[in-house]
Amino acid sequence: MSRTTDAARPKRRLGYPAAAVVFAIGMAGTTLPTPLYGLYREQLGFSELMVTVVFAVYALGVIATLLLAGNVSDEAGRRPVLLAALCFSAASTLCFLFEGGLPALFAGRLLSGFAAGLLSGAATVTVMELAPPGRVARAGLAATAANMGGLGCGPLLSGLLAEYAPSPLRLPFVVHLALIAVAAALTCLLPETVTSRVRGLRLRPQGLAVPPEVRGVFAASALAAFVGFSLLGLFTAVAPAFVAETLDVHNLALTGLVVFSVFLASTAGQALMGRVGERRALPGGCFVLVGGLVLVGVSLLLASLPVLVAGALCGGLGQGLAFRGAVTAISAAAPPEHRAATVSAFFVIAYLGISVPVVGVGALTLGIGLRNAGLTFSGCVLALALGVGLYLARRPPAPR
Repeated sequence: MSRTTDAARPKRRLGYPAAAVVFAIGMAGTTLPTPLYGLYREQLGFSELMVTVVFAVYALGVIATLLLAGNVSDEAGRRPVLLAALCFSAASTLCFLFEGGLPALFAGRLLSGFAAGLLSGAATVTVMELAPPGRVARAGLAATAANMGGLGCGPLLSGLLAEYAPSPLRLPFVVHLALIAVAAALTCLLPETVTSRVRGLRLRPQGLAVPPEVRGVFAASALAAFVGFSLLGLFTAVAPAFVAETLDVHNLALTGLVVFSVFLASTAGQALMGRVGERRALPGGCFVLVGGLVLVGVSLLLASLPVLVAGALCGGLGQGLAFRGAVTAISAAAPPEHRAATVSAFFVIAYLGISVPVVGVGALTLGIGLRNAGLTFSGCVLALALGVGLYLARRPPAPR
């Protein structure tokens, strides 16, 4: 069984910011193709439904990795798992760089999902374990901000390069490969926090490994994460098509900025959680998310880009409040030897939210069109967010 050590404590002051940078770079690769889907559609000639299926392949890769190897860093060590995640990220980037058709896109997204699946649990725990005494709360913010900040920077970077630099389907991935090299170098310099490692490690299906003492906190937190990640999935997979087809805006940099705004607001919401408090952040975040979904629906009815951005900012703020509250509650309640596995199980539920509803939107576009599909999505997720918020307001989680 694995355990963490205090031996590296003197080095940890610089350790957790470096781990957060590694986390952000790895997650940026998962959203890098977002503003480019329109270019791929023109080049390869596939439908909006296929865009959402390509996106969902990524989520399936995440979920499969979390279920198969969610606790592998508890046994093999944090640093080897982070390096493996960066290798998957580099392989994904190479698939897009030398893209030769739809199979390459599927392969790239699947590999990207493997990378995100390893990072979601291992990198979150690494950042928090490398925090010096008295800075655990700050490290928790750094971990969740690196996650959402990295996801937001991916489309912003590729949108800017695709719009204003040559080779829009090549240069973003060359730049990301260089960033992965930097992240790998930083990872090699991180202290290892797992001292007892399992020899002859064998991957095996884990299921949703949640210790009994965490289940009360886990259930409520996972519901909030599912709702919040549904909004993130909408902006990551479908928002570029909304911007181009419904709002008639064709600037890729602006498209990347719209997607970036929802993740920026999520990071701001995470920063506010410390003031709001964990118990109020979860239901409060759901209620703010409801407001964001209302604005998204109105933006589609009015074909208004400013209202869509307002919906992204409001919805992202609510998602960030709820997300950090959930991660903080789960990390505090989970025993150290099961912490990575518990966090990984939490991300399984979150990634179901980021994938399943989005594929539903893609399927609906074939029958009722993009705008009506977006309105249907907004209404359904709004009702779910409101229900979860009311439930959490009456029964807020009580961390151990």
